[in-house]
Amino acid sequence: MTSTSSRLHPALLWAAAFALMVGAAVWQRTTGPTYPRRGHSEIAGQDVRWRLLRSSVSGAPLLVSIPAPAGVTGTAHYRRYPLAEPYTAVPMTRDGESLDALLPSQPPAGKLEYYVVLETATSPVRIPEGDPIVMRFKGDVPAGVLIPHVVFMFLSMMLGVRTALAALLARPEAARYARVVVVGLTLGGLVLGPLVQKYAFDAYWTGWPFGSDLTDNKTLAMWLAWVIAALVLGRRTDPADRVARTTAVVAAAVMIAVYVVPHSLRGSQLDYGKLEAGGAAKDAITTGH
Repeated sequence: MTSTSSRLHPALLWAAAFALMVGAAVWQRTTGPTYPRRGHSEIAGQDVRWRLLRSSVSGAPLLVSIPAPAGVTGTAHYRRYPLAEPYTAVPMTRDGESLDALLPSQPPAGKLEYYVVLETATSPVRIPEGDPIVMRFKGDVPAGVLIPHVVFMFLSMMLGVRTALAALLARPEAARYARVVVVGLTLGGLVLGPLVQKYAFDAYWTGWPFGSDLTDNKTLAMWLAWVIAALVLGRRTDPADRVARTTAVVAAAVMIAVYVVPHSLRGSQLDYGKLEAGGAAKDAITTGH
């Protein structure tokens, strides 16, 4: 019985760590200011589900597409964000069962705010109701850079949780795993992360001390927490050492807190004033918005 429990115990710890990683991935995929806004509206007596983009690649127009019953027409309204300029109206054209409009591309970090008004036989329908959609353009990030970055970051989270569970149970593998977490965060967050940022917004690092990009600052805080944990676990070799165990748990808590905060929050934004004053687009990008 004891032998069976010892074999199952690590598997259960890995299962818990994996479940938390999947939950974090789903949370990151469905929250944040750059993921599509979804909703549904009653249009000409039908309940229509729609999906509006909040991120697009610079250099190509933004496609705004709304499913609409026959006979319904529509107009997309947009303006540059956060300017208080008048909205520009773009008539939508029908493509099968949807109404489409193309909004003009902006330089990387440039934003548009937009909404759609559909005309029905009874009354106009605004999508979305209330505040407009705010979307951001970015440079095209190669899959060969983006995918490894995402994989390293989420695997590091899974291993970080596994490390904390091992520390809580005074298991000897905690120190070894903590070192691997540092390697994973270094590769995913401090090597590949800046490459993703460079492709997307033409800057390798916009966090402290050069800017206030929240994603970069979160990555730095998480990395530092695990460097400290790995050093403490390496020096205090007794698996039951309270200080070492606490340090690992705190590092994991910092990591979980980082993943709870939506991705791309308070990120890069184009300052149109600087751009129109003759500055280069890359020099007009600010952070913390």
